[in-house]
Amino acid sequence: MKKNGDQEILQLIQDPKTRDMGFRQLILAYQKRVYHVIRRMVLIHEDADDITQNTFIKAHQYIDKFQGQSSLFTWLYRIATNESLSFLEKKKKRYFFSIDDHREKMESYIDQPGNIDGDEIQRLLQKALLTLPDKQRLVFHLKYQEELTYEQMSEITGTSVGALKASYHHAVKKIEHSLSKE
Repeated sequence: MKKNGDQEILQLIQDPKTRDMGFRQLILAYQKRVYHVIRRMVLIHEDADDITQNTFIKAHQYIDKFQGQSSLFTWLYRIATNESLSFLEKKKKRYFFSIDDHREKMESYIDQPGNIDGDEIQRLLQKALLTLPDKQRLVFHLKYQEELTYEQMSEITGTSVGALKASYHHAVKKIEHSLSKE
């Protein structure tokens, strides 16, 4: 959504008479993109749905603190990525997963028919992505699949452009190594 579309949504949200309509427009404008970023991080549809809902609940709670220094898209993605990373961390702790156990569980999910769209290459890529630390996986998704610039990614993650470039480079090398073994 363009900046002027963001402004229209924000104006609707700021007016108590049109606040609900503004939030509906916010959700319509960004829900699919937010869901896809989250889904790529957590893989499981039901978890992604829950985190997407939590993202928009937090957006509703904190919209008055939105200062307009970034786009609504960037602000929502920052909430979504933080929610996703928190969810993954809590899930690992709650089920006392070791990193390897968690990766094994997610790989078995990828191997079940119907859970991942695409061909064998897509399945192998998803498995390779599971070998990455969560934050590296996020950087890879934002750069490669969402096609964001490093500057946009920096706004979303609160990480320097240099660190993001290094993370992406390391992620690509690990993925290449993992795929070459297959």
